[in-house]
Amino acid sequence: MNSFGHLLRVTTFGESHGPAIGCVIDGCPPGIAIAPEDFVQDLARRATGTSRHTSQRHEADAVEILSGVYEGLTTGTPIALLVRNTDARSKDYSRIGEQFRPGHADYTYWHKYGIRDPRGGGRSSARETTMRVAAAVIAKKWLADRYGVRVQGWLSQIGDIVPAGFDAGVIETNPFFWPHAPQFVELESYMDALRKSGDSVGARVTVVADGVPPGWGEPIYGKLDGELAAAMMSINAVKGVEIGAGFASVSQKGSEHRDEATRDGFASNHAGGILGGISSGQQVLVSVAFKPTSSLRLPGRGMDVHGEETEIVTTGRHDPCVGIRATPICEAMLALVLMDQALRHRAQCGDVGAVSPRIPAGRDPKR
Repeated sequence: MNSFGHLLRVTTFGESHGPAIGCVIDGCPPGIAIAPEDFVQDLARRATGTSRHTSQRHEADAVEILSGVYEGLTTGTPIALLVRNTDARSKDYSRIGEQFRPGHADYTYWHKYGIRDPRGGGRSSARETTMRVAAAVIAKKWLADRYGVRVQGWLSQIGDIVPAGFDAGVIETNPFFWPHAPQFVELESYMDALRKSGDSVGARVTVVADGVPPGWGEPIYGKLDGELAAAMMSINAVKGVEIGAGFASVSQKGSEHRDEATRDGFASNHAGGILGGISSGQQVLVSVAFKPTSSLRLPGRGMDVHGEETEIVTTGRHDPCVGIRATPICEAMLALVLMDQALRHRAQCGDVGAVSPRIPAGRDPKR
């Protein structure tokens, strides 16, 4: 299962320390203007080595368009994208070739395939997400051009720290994708101390889509929220996904949770813009929980392929918090699912046309 999506189908390939990674995007409509330089910004947002708070692996991440684009426009045929690995250091992983790192996929891949690529985690590496972000550059462009949909994410928690305020304008001005500028110094100090200690911490990323029209999503087994949850859970290190109020719904009363509607719009958005698996026209709101990085230089107990207990220390270049650069990845998965659902809705219900009444989205509490 290296493919996802239905009408828009994305297949990724490659390993962390192989010669290249890539993807094939099938089902993309023709006529979308796309060029190699269009991928630069989002891939740079996801990249490692852009600050001292992430892995210091420096990859060029230059996208080669191998097929599906002619004279700057998509042709409707499969789009193949390739990114060559230019800064892999496989020798960093020579010591763990026969060890199962605690908290990693080493043990489960070994039992799944009877063989594994220990270099940077091989296929289980977050390096694979580069191609999801690349594919989503096309999805974001199509969604914005056709429907005015805009996707944006931010880091909404790191460890015990949460934003003390929200300013969407500062999210792209700091390496954390943090929405409150007065906390930048606090975050810098927190991450410096964490990195010095050799430990790691988890994080929460929130991602939203504005402008999604009502009607996208397929009940019962193609629910928009169900597919979003599966898409987010497919990202490395994700351990939880919430739509709208999520687990906070447990403590809410029904009179509070229900999103009442008036001619002026919805009064709240606890449902996260999705009702019965179908978009309501409100902001689609998803939050994603990332576990702490398992690659640590602190000694830990583990096992090797011979069944012997061993002390494991992971060397190499690793993120003390993978959530720091996960914002573009979560944005990518949201955009790709939305484009796939939009194409499916158009295919089945394109003749339905405009339906009234249409309730305004209402006040957006996240902006």
